Amino acid sequence: MSPSPRLTLAASITGAVLVALDGTVLTVAQPALQRDLHADFAQVQWTSTGYLIAVASLLVLAGRLGDRYGHQRVLAVGTLGFGAASAGIGIAPGIGWVIALRIVQGVFGALLQPATLGMLRAAYPPDRLASAVAIRTSAIGAAAAAGPVVGGALVTALGWRAVFALNILPALVIGVLALGRRGTSPAPSPGAAPAPVRLDPVGAALLGTALACLVHTLVTLPETGWTASAVLGALAATAAGAAFVRHERRAASPLVPPDLVGSRAVAASLGVLVAASATMFGALFLASWYLQDVLALDPFSAGLRGLPLAAAMVLAAPLAPVLLKRYGPRRTVASATALLTASVLVLSRLDRTAGVLSTGAGFLLMGAGFGTVMVAATAVVVRRAATAHAGVAGGLQQTAMNTGPALGVATATTALALFAGTPHPAGPALENALGPSLTLLALTGTAGTALALALPHRTAPADPAPAQAGHRRQLGTS
Repeated sequence: MSPSPRLTLAASITGAVLVALDGTVLTVAQPALQRDLHADFAQVQWTSTGYLIAVASLLVLAGRLGDRYGHQRVLAVGTLGFGAASAGIGIAPGIGWVIALRIVQGVFGALLQPATLGMLRAAYPPDRLASAVAIRTSAIGAAAAAGPVVGGALVTALGWRAVFALNILPALVIGVLALGRRGTSPAPSPGAAPAPVRLDPVGAALLGTALACLVHTLVTLPETGWTASAVLGALAATAAGAAFVRHERRAASPLVPPDLVGSRAVAASLGVLVAASATMFGALFLASWYLQDVLALDPFSAGLRGLPLAAAMVLAAPLAPVLLKRYGPRRTVASATALLTASVLVLSRLDRTAGVLSTGAGFLLMGAGFGTVMVAATAVVVRRAATAHAGVAGGLQQTAMNTGPALGVATATTALALFAGTPHPAGPALENALGPSLTLLALTGTAGTALALALPHRTAPADPAPAQAGHRRQLGTS
């Protein structure tokens, strides 16, 4: 029996929203967590840093595991483990336990994220894939908007531990449902000999090391600057990355299949995702400083100023498939990244007299541009991958979406220190440096537009091979 695409989409959305909501509510809960566990600032930061490093280093391997054993099985393990780690954090007696369990949560989060895209690639034909990705993106945008509100309400009423209890029930439902409908491994195309996917542990270790060193350097750079540790981290990431590339060229079964690494469209799309997410999150980092330090808004009021971004992202995502079909990936993505760049330039013109309309205009443009980019570029990456490699494609897309924000915040912080003349500017120094810093950050968006020009002019023809390989391991039956 073939699966129900709607159930597959529901499972994909639930897994993606679970991760998105967890990240946003944690930000709200961190101050209360710090006070309750008597932790210092560095320890609290490691509840985020440890998670990010674990996720970024394992995403591609997790996608490969999905290609080998079935995305439904990997999703089940990922969601159940994510929920169990969340429950453990909710009863953790000290900050050390919280940090350790957040790293464990990152491992399971890495398992479930590529599976949510791999399942869609297997369940939907190429001409309908962008619409499914758009619905998923809208849900992520809604979760990002709801996270601070839900988190703030839970922390105020029940304490910081309640935000982690939020993950348990949906993780349990999706995990049990996935296990209850466990299917077989991917089947080969008709007439083809079975070709089991090999895991390439050496390649996975090299890539994981490179990404872990890179993300650690980018995340700690805003606080430490270019210390000896940061330089060594960057060098280690470069060395491990070079070793990974050399290994992949010689491996009989490379971690990243040649049809992906050799695709100009996939490489350009991944580059666009890194550039776009770096631009948006770097600009949001600087804008939050502006709203709270220069305009003296409290965190809740500052969060309300950013709601147009989430609203525009939710509304723009469903329009992206229409634009893709009519104008093709190149023009759609290039226009969206240009819109994203324009939003940063609008925000760079803000001053002490800026009101709700001026900040809202910048955030509205940002959400519209980023929502379109995320859907269009993701659709290109996942669609160009063979069904048997959909997990790796999803892992690469998620890696881009995890490293981009860290790169953006590091770039924004470096620019701010450069123009202000101090690593931690405040008051007039921050106000004077904000505009030039955002203008410099806009160059990252421009790089995204340039990369978009390497995308195909028209949407690629539908894959002639039916997406039945993964059907046996998806949720539900029709």
